Amino acid sequence: MSLKARALRYLSQREHSRVELMQKLRPYLQEGDDLEHLIAFLQASNFLSDKRFSESLLNRRQTRFGNQKILAELHSHQMSEEDLSVIKINLRESELARANEVLLKKFPIAPVDYAGKAQCMRFLAQRGFTGRAIELAIELAWKPEG
Repeated sequence: MSLKARALRYLSQREHSRVELMQKLRPYLQEGDDLEHLIAFLQASNFLSDKRFSESLLNRRQTRFGNQKILAELHSHQMSEEDLSVIKINLRESELARANEVLLKKFPIAPVDYAGKAQCMRFLAQRGFTGRAIELAIELAWKPEG
């Protein structure tokens, strides 16, 4: 299978970042293959898009994870600071609602003591939510609406 065919197969399965696709293709390089040229061609042809990749990752992760974890993953894919700044704003606006939703899904009943509250806080922290979002989610999660 040619390197181009392999790349297109990966991209047909899901969106990949430039860095991730290069890592996946590197073991299959043969003499005469130009990985940089192939990646540039895929980007120019709009088969490979970091913007689409970041949107895809956000859609998959934001229902379960907080801003810190999502942004760390995007940084590991070497996304541009320009793309990250827009994503940060969108994540910041929805973090409290997402923290509340994740918390209530895992803990539908309010904790009765400090140990239970600490467990809830650790759970949200492990999911990458910010300290402020954790505090507010714990405060608001089990309050009756109205």
